[in-house]
Amino acid sequence: MIQGAATYLEAARNFREVLAGIPDSAWDEPGLGDWTVRTLAGHTSRALITVLTYLDRPALNIDVGSTAEYYSGLDFTSSPDITARAVAAGEDLGAKPLETVDRLLAQLENVVPLVSDRVIETIAGGRRFSDYLPTRIFELAVHSLDLAAACSVPASLSSDVEKAAMNVAVEIAAARGEGSLLLLAMTGRTALPPGFSVV
Repeated sequence: MIQGAATYLEAARNFREVLAGIPDSAWDEPGLGDWTVRTLAGHTSRALITVLTYLDRPALNIDVGSTAEYYSGLDFTSSPDITARAVAAGEDLGAKPLETVDRLLAQLENVVPLVSDRVIETIAGGRRFSDYLPTRIFELAVHSLDLAAACSVPASLSSDVEKAAMNVAVEIAAARGEGSLLLLAMTGRTALPPGFSVV
């Protein structure tokens, strides 16, 4: 199993457990910003879907050398494209989102442990699969917590998932010149500015 694969599957299971606690009445309620819970869940489910999709999309060249570079090339603030994909993915979850995610998770558990590392074509360009997985762990971890907060349901990330997601956040902050600020905040020496985000 390639590096990060086990943690990725663990993050996917964490997401599944949060979904299991979402009440049927909550799917059209506010989720994150202008997104409903369904749209947020749909966006999060893309961290499962894209892995399955991109494994069938080989790339010849590595275009994205680091996780920070991957995120720096994408606009996460108010991208209409991201919202459109999230809305569509939310609709694709159907009447029984948990069953849809269970099917995706079953596919991933059958495929991911057997995958050898390769260069795949992602939305940001060619990347090694093992380098792409941390971005999916980050998305699953952060948005599982978002969903849990929106729906007042428990969320329990494993320590491996927490560490992998934090590593991505720290790498992005350091690449943006904000690593020292983050370090000072994490050691109680200062507070982060209001609205601070690495994405």
